[in-house]
Amino acid sequence: MSIQVPPDTSLLNKRLLGNMSFEVKSSKSIEGNLDVNSEIGVILPTYCEAQNIEKLIDEIENLNLNTSILVIDDSSPDGTAGIVRKCQKKHDNVLLFVRPKKFGLGTAVTDGFKVFLSLKEPPKYIVTMDADYSHSPKDISRLVLRLRDDCDLIIGSRYCSGGNTADWSKVRLAISKVANLIASLVIGARICDYTSGLRCYSTNLVKNILGDLHSQTYEIQIETIRQARIRGYKINEIPITFANRKRGKSKLAFNEIKQFLSYIIFKVLFEEKS
Repeated sequence: MSIQVPPDTSLLNKRLLGNMSFEVKSSKSIEGNLDVNSEIGVILPTYCEAQNIEKLIDEIENLNLNTSILVIDDSSPDGTAGIVRKCQKKHDNVLLFVRPKKFGLGTAVTDGFKVFLSLKEPPKYIVTMDADYSHSPKDISRLVLRLRDDCDLIIGSRYCSGGNTADWSKVRLAISKVANLIASLVIGARICDYTSGLRCYSTNLVKNILGDLHSQTYEIQIETIRQARIRGYKINEIPITFANRKRGKSKLAFNEIKQFLSYIIFKVLFEEKS
């Protein structure tokens, strides 16, 4: 694997080349303060989140945690990246990686992991969350506190005791519950919510599973749990309320459901039988 670098190779790209194999599928460099030093790294994958991203970044900043924020934007046509650049003028802990097209959630998460691990001072914890206000920024503190106790991966769970989904249709809830039931039967991690995107990972866990993450889209949620379980890492969850996105259009599509089923059937089941 190789990294494509621009003529004026950035400091971050040099570190990536020196420390790890990093395929970013883009010639554009990471924008922002590459010497950022934080305890918590927050990954925000975005596609057409111009209506949400500035307010979300400001709310994360107002938590008064030692965070750095990495926005992975898939060349949103609505100007999301430009708004992030505006935020960088206010906050020197915001990084931006603009990819040339829509590659999918799975690759956004793994690219985010690679960027944080490549920093001179990687964060101790890495949080992933949606950028559309389906997840509350206030839950970041709860995730990190729980992880500090005795875990390596904490899931923000809609289905454990105290968890909830707000304003979901019966069809959407049924699809989600069936997907989680299938994942539970196949992976057996003894948690209630395998598909939630709100999580906190220990950096040690990320380092050890990164080489085995190959998901393109939403199946990344299942794959990370599976790889953590295979290696004996401790996984737990805390209750959250998942809300319908406040602004913009939902990007969950039939293709994502198909990718999830393909991962469970062909990747997990086939590997375990072979």
